[in-house]
Amino acid sequence: MSTELFESSYGKGNVKFLKVKKDPSDPQVQEVLEANVQVLLRGKFDTSYTEADNSSIVPTDTVKNTILVEAKTNNVWPIESFAAHLAKHFTAKYAQVEGIEVNIVQALWSKIELNGKPHAHSFKHQGPETRQTYLNYDKLTKKLVLQSSIKDLTVLKSTGSMFYNYNVCDYTTLKPTKDRILSTDVSATWKFDSNKIGSLDDIIKNGANFDRAYKEAKDVTLELFCIENSPSVQATMYNMSEKILANVDEVATVTYVLPNKHYILFNLEWKGIKDNNDLFYPSSDPNGLIKCTVGRKGDKAKL
Repeated sequence: MSTELFESSYGKGNVKFLKVKKDPSDPQVQEVLEANVQVLLRGKFDTSYTEADNSSIVPTDTVKNTILVEAKTNNVWPIESFAAHLAKHFTAKYAQVEGIEVNIVQALWSKIELNGKPHAHSFKHQGPETRQTYLNYDKLTKKLVLQSSIKDLTVLKSTGSMFYNYNVCDYTTLKPTKDRILSTDVSATWKFDSNKIGSLDDIIKNGANFDRAYKEAKDVTLELFCIENSPSVQATMYNMSEKILANVDEVATVTYVLPNKHYILFNLEWKGIKDNNDLFYPSSDPNGLIKCTVGRKGDKAKL
């Protein structure tokens, strides 16, 4: 049987670091960034698979060392700019590297409030919520894909959510309601328009743009979750996407993946309690799962 290698990539995952940034005017005032980095390389590595010839391989240990040294010697804020820096470094240093994927997951630390002010160098963890970015770069075509995400932001509101006028059939048991708990683990991803964010060098230089996009996406998500009397998860996630697109011109599409985490009223009629409307059972499964991707009208064919 004759075979051929269709595609391949390799690299290093779970490369972790925490970097401390000190204020030049007062070294006791500090910021931290904790990251988990994965780098996968593509290029002229076919013979390592087909002929057991390792001469072209940049060892994964070298990939790990590179990530750490570049994190030490360069700015890692924001993670989008650091991802672009790594892409530029690997594709420039090694002729055989023709493409790269960079995934960075940032653990979130915020300053502890002490006496009404953020402490200079003490932090509290915001997990499991993370900030993430994904960059895919092709050196030959200069094609660039960059997207960033909020993951595992758990939110709940105890009222202000409805669900009624849905399709009903002989399998339907759900009762309509105009007042329910709404809870979800937010996964929101915004893909940048490559024509508007420019080259790797532009991404490295314009880090503030990506911090602004992240802040806008998070602020919009939390704002509309709170204030909207939600007719459905579907409608609310569309409205969130629409507002992010309106507020951040560099974003091409917004994707939400929202599990609908159910809280079910206990049936306490066995105790003679017939009007329970405030004691719920947190159901871990099954859960609803709603997904959508939203872009500007007329742009779908370009994606």
